[in-house]
Amino acid sequence: MDGKGFPGGSRKRVNRAGGRVREGSATAEDYAVINEWRAAHRYVINTFQSALRQRAKAAGGGIHVGQRLKRANTIYDKLIRQPKMDLGRMDDVAGVRLIFPDVEQLYDFRERFHQAHFRHERRSKDDQYDYIAQPKANGYRGIHDIYAYQVNSKHAERAAGLFIEVQYRTLVQHAWATANEVIGYVTDSEPKFDRGDERVGRFMAVCSEILARGVEGQLGPFPDMSPNDLMSAFFDLELELGLMKRLRSLHVAKFDMAKKAHYILIFGRGGGLEVKEYAKNKRALAALFHIESQYPDSNVVLVGASSPEEVQFTFRNYFSNTVDFLGMVAQGMSKIALEDRGPEQERALHALKNL
Repeated sequence: MDGKGFPGGSRKRVNRAGGRVREGSATAEDYAVINEWRAAHRYVINTFQSALRQRAKAAGGGIHVGQRLKRANTIYDKLIRQPKMDLGRMDDVAGVRLIFPDVEQLYDFRERFHQAHFRHERRSKDDQYDYIAQPKANGYRGIHDIYAYQVNSKHAERAAGLFIEVQYRTLVQHAWATANEVIGYVTDSEPKFDRGDERVGRFMAVCSEILARGVEGQLGPFPDMSPNDLMSAFFDLELELGLMKRLRSLHVAKFDMAKKAHYILIFGRGGGLEVKEYAKNKRALAALFHIESQYPDSNVVLVGASSPEEVQFTFRNYFSNTVDFLGMVAQGMSKIALEDRGPEQERALHALKNL
C-alpha cells in the first residue's frame, strides 16, 4: 500500500483482474491486485465514518453508524451477476451505514449532509437510489448515496477516485434487511440477490410491506395489495416455508467483545457465529484475507465501530436471534388487522401470540 499510484497498479489492471475472475481464469497475481485495491477502500471508510459519527453526535443521539468492507466473494459474485461492470468502477466496496429511529430524522440528516462543504463528490442524484419512496421488488427499503473520494491528505492519496456507498436506513428497515441476510445464511436461498426458492423472496417482500404499513405508516413493494390479501399471502407462505419458526429457533451466541476497533464476523452455514477482534486496521485486513481463503463457504464480514456495543447494534440480528424483526412483524400485523377487520385479519390477531 506504500507509494504513489492507483491501488493494484492502475484501474485498467484492476479491471483486467476482475474480468479474469468473471471468466474463471484469474491467477494468484490477479487476486493480489484485487486485494490491494479492495484494502485501499479502508482509507475512504475511515474518512466518511469519522465525519458521519461527528454529525450523528451533533444531531442529538439515536443515530447509529456502522461500516463495512465488501466481502471478496460478494465482489466476485457481483462481477458475474453484472457482466458489463468493470471492477474498478464498482461503487459499493466501501460502505458506511446510518440507522435512524424514524424516516423523518433520516431524511433531515441526509439533506443536511448533502449541504456539507467538503471535497468529496456525490455521484448520485437525490432520488436515484431512494428505495423508501420506491422500494425494490424484493422488499428492500433504504436510501443509498455514492461518493467519489477526493484526497484530503498525502497519506491517503492512493485512495483518490475510489467510491463509497453511504446507506441510510431506519431501525425497521435495518431489522428487515439483516433478517433477510440471516435467511440467506441458513437456507438454500438468497433472497437478497433474488436467487433460490422464489417463495422465500416473496415472503420477505410481504414482510417488508407489513413493516412499511403497520409500523412506519408507508407503502412497501406491494402498494396495491389489500390488507386481506397481504395477510393471506403471509400465512400461506409461512405455512409452506416455516421461515418465522426457523428464525425463532436460531441460537446465536452472545459474546463479551473486547474493546477493539475492528471486528471480523464469521457466520457459518450452520448458523454459528464466531467473532475475532483486532486493534490495528492492517492486522484486521491481513486476517480477513486469510480467513476468507480458509473458510470459503462462510460469510466473513470485516466491520469497524466505535465500541463493541455499536457492532452488536449494527449487526443486532446476528446477536439477538432476529427478535427485533419478529417483534416488528407482529406489531405491523396487529395494526393492520385492527384497522381492517376482514377474515384474514381476524386470523392474524389469533396467530400473533405465536410470532
